[in-house]
Amino acid sequence: MRRDRLFHDMTLDFLQPPHPKPGNTVFLHFRCGQDDAKKVILVYRNGVQLVEEEMKKHHSEDGYDYYLFKEKIPENSDTIYYYFRIEGDGETLYYDRRGVSFSVPDYYKFRMILGYETPDWAKGAVMYQIFVDRFRNGDPSNDVLTDEYKYVGGRSIQVTNWKKYPDPDGDIREFYGGDLQGVLDKLDYLKDLGIEVIYFNPLFVSPSCHKYDTQDYDHIDPHFGVIITDNGDLLEENDENRNATCYIDRVTNKENLEASDALFAKVVSEAHKRGIRVILDGVFNHCGSFNKWMDKERIYENARGYEPGAYIAKNSPYHDYFSFYGGEWPYNNNYEGWWGYDTLPKLNYEGSKKLENYILDIGRKWVSAPYYADGWRLDVAADLGHSSEYNHSFWKKFREAVKEANPDALILAEHYGSAHEWLKGGEWDSVMNYDAFMEPLTYFLTGMEKHSDEFHGELMGDVNRFWDTMITAGADNFVQESALVAMNELSNHDHSRFLTRTNHVVGRCGTKGFIAAEEGVRKAVMRQAVTVQMTWPGAPTIYYGDEAGMCGFTDPDNRRTYPWGTEDQEMIRFHKEMIHIHKTSVELKTGSIVRLDAGDGVLAFGRFNRISATVVVINTNEYLTVNEISLAPLGIPDEARLIRVMESNNKGFTTDPLSYTVKNGKLVRAYGSDSAVVLQYNRITAVNEEAFWSTNFFRM
Repeated sequence: MRRDRLFHDMTLDFLQPPHPKPGNTVFLHFRCGQDDAKKVILVYRNGVQLVEEEMKKHHSEDGYDYYLFKEKIPENSDTIYYYFRIEGDGETLYYDRRGVSFSVPDYYKFRMILGYETPDWAKGAVMYQIFVDRFRNGDPSNDVLTDEYKYVGGRSIQVTNWKKYPDPDGDIREFYGGDLQGVLDKLDYLKDLGIEVIYFNPLFVSPSCHKYDTQDYDHIDPHFGVIITDNGDLLEENDENRNATCYIDRVTNKENLEASDALFAKVVSEAHKRGIRVILDGVFNHCGSFNKWMDKERIYENARGYEPGAYIAKNSPYHDYFSFYGGEWPYNNNYEGWWGYDTLPKLNYEGSKKLENYILDIGRKWVSAPYYADGWRLDVAADLGHSSEYNHSFWKKFREAVKEANPDALILAEHYGSAHEWLKGGEWDSVMNYDAFMEPLTYFLTGMEKHSDEFHGELMGDVNRFWDTMITAGADNFVQESALVAMNELSNHDHSRFLTRTNHVVGRCGTKGFIAAEEGVRKAVMRQAVTVQMTWPGAPTIYYGDEAGMCGFTDPDNRRTYPWGTEDQEMIRFHKEMIHIHKTSVELKTGSIVRLDAGDGVLAFGRFNRISATVVVINTNEYLTVNEISLAPLGIPDEARLIRVMESNNKGFTTDPLSYTVKNGKLVRAYGSDSAVVLQYNRITAVNEEAFWSTNFFRM
């Protein structure tokens, strides 16, 4: 049997309906080479029962046979595991999520999780992550001022030089003035770039620049929003008080808070008008010591309309929101902090049903009128609670609450390692895809660890290891519904910029300095990474400024300001072209993926459906290679024509079209060092293209 023609996955061409429910009639298709198989047998387990069903040949097309299995799913079904046994002349093969194997699958069976459905708008959606303080200062009147308040042993600092590098030691208290008005001002830029979703780092009231230490979940921070009332004074040079009147007035005044919330609603509305969705960052595992429920810094003690915090009043209504220990009142620092940080009090959900209901209401609030956010990204989601049992119980309730308020909302979680237990249809929709995207791609193209803390040159160009890691981690975490909405990032606020990783410098800004992050970077390798990002299954997510050529070691250096006026325009143009290719090619949003064999150091894969196909070739070698690549796994005719739509190398990139003829199912062409090539085939237009190229090819 021709093994490269065997194929099945859970995309629409091979499974209908795409997210079946109990009671549905399901249609499963399997593809093999024409006349290759004597029998194709579906082997599946529903509960404890193992069933074998011989599939029927449905039709033949372009040298391929398509087999069909049709069956009504029993009403009491939950998750169905299945694989295929293919019997030919003198051999028996098996097919599972890895592809062809010679043994009965175990770990890699296909999983049909009945009723698991993720938002269609998020499948393959191009996302853009904004760290708000560093994106654009649209309203200087709301800036955090120098000496406005104290936090983590120092005073707040207003940075007036937009181009200044972040302070390696005090960045948490440095504020550059980026805000929601700045985002509003640049929505047309994001639309022109091709962005479909904005993911905001936290926006709620908080004393830090990163805002992962929430002070008030009910309101947008006025320093990102609007400051109407401002009657406070700055800290004096010798003022040792913990609180600052100026800060208190700005972040507790209802007029400021309501105006800031209204500005956020306007941002979402204007984004929606441009076809851009908005998702929020939910930090629900812990809050901040400034939080109105704890109030360690006495921000809310005398503020009108606020109950006393758990740190300052023994009878606080929020006492059970936290875990205090070790002695009688006053508690001082005797409370549980996330990773031991007293500035990050861990929330005690098991101790307070009121807290649980409050956060569930927050989940509902921001995806409902008048804000209409489109979903949540959940910070350290697997850490919430004090047991896995409670963790799963909470996220099921959270999903129910959010989806009831907005059935089309997306729920993504930050998670490292196996997310299998959370991705069964009742909790998260998907995850930030570290294990099956960012890490393996970084090692493959740069050899660098994602913080730039280590270099492993032996991993560069290792196609087998890359593919095995992507498939293994993906099979563990995802089914089709979760894979297509997984957040595929190259960089973000927690890791070094991908462009910096291309220079192979191990270190951080505190030891290497800032310039070292910019020296010797390889833009061609960055373009290779973006090419994979925009053609791999999932939601390609750009960290603000990556498209403009930004560099930086891990945080805080990865949080430099967007370089307005000094952007790398070529890199922006490349991103726009690749985003356009991604958005106009249905197979790149929801199609199948197969590996293509292209030799050592050359990654080749195809995305396809029954109508069209995209071929991607990445040459990591430092020399020109000529490769013969079989396109049989794509299911296209043996005699076909591919059109080059993108080619990048060390000299730049081009989108000028070139035509390549496929003979006997083989594509033969050369690939330069550090190159990325994207070629496409369309079955419907193939005849028209043939006529076009016969008359126009030599005119190009």
